Amino acid sequence: MSRTCQSLLFDRNGRPLADIAGGSWDFKHGDVIPRHAHHEDQLLFAAEGVMTVDTSQGIWVVPPLRAVWIPAETVHGVTMSGRVSMRTLYFQPTLCKSLPRRCLVINISCLLKELILHACTFPRLQRKAASERHVVDLIVDQLKVVESIPVQLPQPNDARARKLVEKLFADPSDPRPLDDLCSESGASKRTMQRLFVEETGMSFSKWRQRQRLISAMQRLAAGEAVTNAALESGYNSTSAFIAMFRKQLGMTPTRYLSGGLRQKD
Repeated sequence: MSRTCQSLLFDRNGRPLADIAGGSWDFKHGDVIPRHAHHEDQLLFAAEGVMTVDTSQGIWVVPPLRAVWIPAETVHGVTMSGRVSMRTLYFQPTLCKSLPRRCLVINISCLLKELILHACTFPRLQRKAASERHVVDLIVDQLKVVESIPVQLPQPNDARARKLVEKLFADPSDPRPLDDLCSESGASKRTMQRLFVEETGMSFSKWRQRQRLISAMQRLAAGEAVTNAALESGYNSTSAFIAMFRKQLGMTPTRYLSGGLRQKD
């Protein structure tokens, strides 16, 4: 069951109050924001810690100093890994037309980071106020050139594929091949391979690879050692995990989770 939150940018009669609203919250490891939706577009920024955003379409992991774009009316929940310092901006739905109508995790430039933190010190920002208009326009301009990063895990809709997915989420280190997993999920190997390609846009092996990577990121954010996070997420060794992490995200897990971005300002 989800709920739609009261609008921050429109009054009860639907009249606009502002262009952007901001908010700041701190959470403990394991805290969960239940599924809900907003009338506004949302930018959810992780100033510290790792957030996992889940929707019916998939799961997005938001590492430190990155953000997830959540279009208006998207039902989503958020789970915290480690101590999380969250900064959120809400936008009038017509303000950021260049961004897609789907969720994505994005890199945040140093300039955009400072703009987000500054905007969150205001309850609301309005373009009709000259001093606030510059901040709004700068934020919108910066969002036009953001780069997305591959930390999304699409979810299949088919009940058989979802049954298999649930098993792997319960135990990412499960070493069994697809043949064995399919025998407990009510579908043949060929059918399951087809379902993953059709419903997630990824082969099963690529999906499983991404799921293990995400599991390890969440464990690291919660304070687990690299070796333990790697083995519990299904990697044969720490070196195999680090090599895969470098291949997928361009740097070591430690540097990535400390916000070590190759940023463009």
